[in-house]
Amino acid sequence: MKNFSKFNNLGDLKRMNIVELNQLATEIREFLIENISRTGGHLASNLGVVELTIALHKVYASGYDKIIWDVGHQSYVHKILTGRKEGFQNLRQFKGMSGFPKRNESIHDVFETGHSSTSISAGLGMAMARDIKGEKYKVIPVIGDGAMTAGMAFEALNHAGDKGTDLTVILNDNEMSISENVGGLAKHLYKLRMESGYYKAKEDFESFMETLPGGETILKSTRRFKDSMKYMLLRDVFFESLGFKYIGPVDGHDMKELIRVFEMVKNFRAPTLIHLITKKGKGYKPAELDPEGFHGIGKFDKNTGKPISKSSEKTYSDVLGETLVKIAEEKEDIVAITAAMPSGTGLDKFKDRFPNRYFDVGIAEQHGVTLAAGLASNGMKPFFAVYSTFLQRAYDQVLHDVSIQNLPVTFAIDRGGLVGNDGETHHGVFDLSYLSHIPNISIMAPKDKMEFEEMIRFGSTFDSPLVIRYSKGLCINCFDGMEFNSIDYGKGEYINRGEKIAIIAIGRMVEIANRIIKSFKSEGKNFTLVNARFVKPIDNELLKEVSKTHDAIITIEDNAVLGGFGSMINKNLIDMEYHGYIKNIGIPDRFIEHGNNEDLYRLTGIDIDGIYETILNIENEIYGD
Repeated sequence: MKNFSKFNNLGDLKRMNIVELNQLATEIREFLIENISRTGGHLASNLGVVELTIALHKVYASGYDKIIWDVGHQSYVHKILTGRKEGFQNLRQFKGMSGFPKRNESIHDVFETGHSSTSISAGLGMAMARDIKGEKYKVIPVIGDGAMTAGMAFEALNHAGDKGTDLTVILNDNEMSISENVGGLAKHLYKLRMESGYYKAKEDFESFMETLPGGETILKSTRRFKDSMKYMLLRDVFFESLGFKYIGPVDGHDMKELIRVFEMVKNFRAPTLIHLITKKGKGYKPAELDPEGFHGIGKFDKNTGKPISKSSEKTYSDVLGETLVKIAEEKEDIVAITAAMPSGTGLDKFKDRFPNRYFDVGIAEQHGVTLAAGLASNGMKPFFAVYSTFLQRAYDQVLHDVSIQNLPVTFAIDRGGLVGNDGETHHGVFDLSYLSHIPNISIMAPKDKMEFEEMIRFGSTFDSPLVIRYSKGLCINCFDGMEFNSIDYGKGEYINRGEKIAIIAIGRMVEIANRIIKSFKSEGKNFTLVNARFVKPIDNELLKEVSKTHDAIITIEDNAVLGGFGSMINKNLIDMEYHGYIKNIGIPDRFIEHGNNEDLYRLTGIDIDGIYETILNIENEIYGD
C-alpha cells in the first residue's frame, strides 16, 4: 500500500496532496474490508466516511480541536489515522481495541459514544467550557441523518443556535441509520438532496464547459463562484431558523471539495451545519447493495461478501417476528413498534405482512413508548420490540405513560444480558434493575424457544404492562425431554427437585444452571433447580416451599446483581424470615468490557465453571469438606 507506507502520523497526512489523499482513501477501504472480513465489525458505515474523516484530519488539529463521532461505530477510519491501525488485528475482541471511541485508548477520542444522538449536546458542552476558559479550539460533532431523528439532537441544536456558540456540526447524510430512515426529517433531507436540481445542473454545466476551447481552465476559474452560488441557493431555512449557518449539500466523497469547505468553515465563529451526502458501503459493492446487512457483520468472505459461517438455527429475534405474525393473523388488535431496528429485532417479517400495523419511529425510543401507550389506550395491543440498552432512554415514559395508566403494552426486550463485542454501551444488564421496581409492570424471561413462543402469546392477551426479556443469539429448545408446563401468571416451575441447595434461575441462565445440576448429579449430589419464569411477580408460594426445605438458596441471572432478580428474591425471603444461606450470582457492580461472550461470562463468573465453583464453595462452607 503506497500511501499507507508513507503514513505514520497526522503530520504525514497534512503534507499529502489531493492525489495522495485519494489514494490513501482507496487503501483505507481495502484495509477495512480485509480486516473486518477476519474479525467482524461495523463495515458499511465506515466505508461511507473515509473521505470525510481524512478531510477532517487534514484541516483540523485532532488532539487540540475536538472531533466527536456520534454513535461511534463509524470511527474506524479515525482510529486508523490516529495511530491505531495495528489494533484492527484484535478489533472488538476480548482485551483488544474497542469498536467505539474510548477515551482511554487515545487523546483523539474526546467523548465516548455507543448510542446515538449525543454528539451535539456533548460538543456544545465542550464549546461552552472552551469559551468560559478563553480557549480557541474548534468543536466538530459528526452526526448521521438517522441519529438526527432523535429528539435529543434537536434539543441540542436549539440550544446551540440560541447561544450562538462556535460549533461546527457535520450532518453525514447517507439516508440510513441502520435500517432505512423514516419520518419527516428523512423526507426533508431527501427534498434538499433531490428537489434542488443541483447535481444535474452541475453535470450539465461541466459537460458544456468541456466542449469549449480552454473550457477546463474556465471551469477551474469559475468553480469557486459556482460553489458559492450553490450554498447560497440551497441554504436550508430549517437549520437557519435554529440559528445555524447552513452549508450544503456537499458531496461527501469529493476530497477536494470537503477540504475546501472545511477550510472555509474553520474561520466561522458561529453555529454552523455542514450537510454532506455520502453513500453507506462506498467502494465495496456487496456493502453498497446491502448496507443494512453490512452495518454490523461477522466474519465474511471479502471476495463475495458472504458470511463465513451462519447458523441455520433461528435467533430470539427471528422467533419474535415469526410468532407475532402468526398471532396478528388471528388478532387484529396486534400492532408492532420498533425504533429504527426492524431487522435487528425481527420485525421485518411483521412489516412485510402487516404494513398498516407496523410503526418504525426512528431513533426515538421515548416517542416509541408513548406511541405504544396511545395505541393501547385506544384498544390496540402494541408490542414494542427494543434492545435492552436502548430502552434505558425511555425509562420515564415506561413509568409515567404506560405503567401509571396500567396500559397493556408488551415490551419485547431484545439483547438482554451480555451481548459480546459491542461492550459497555450495549450490554443489556440493567433492565431487570430499572424496571422491576415500577408498579403495575410484570416481567418474564424465557428459558428456551418453546417457552418464549408461549410468553409472546401470553403477552398478546395480557391486560397490563408486560416485559418479555430475552438474550441475543440462537433460540432453541434446550429441554426437549421435559414436559412443558403451561404458563400461569406469576408462577415458576421445578426443573429438578432435589435437596439441601436450591438454585433459582431466570432466562438463559436456566439452561446453564441445568448443566451445572447435571454435573453435580454425576457426583451423587441432587440439588434443586427452579425456573422462575417471572422476575415480577415472584412466585412466593414456590419460594416459601423451597425456603422450608433447603439450607441454601442461590439465584442466578445475567443482570446486574444490584437491584436485580436476586435482590427481589432476597426481599421476599427476608419477609418469610428465612434463616438459611443466600447467594446472588450475576453481573458485578462495574461496567463490563467488550469481547466474546464466552470470555465475558468467565470474566464475570457466570460461566458454567465459575458458577459450579461458587456452589461447591457454598456447599463446603455449610457442610464442610
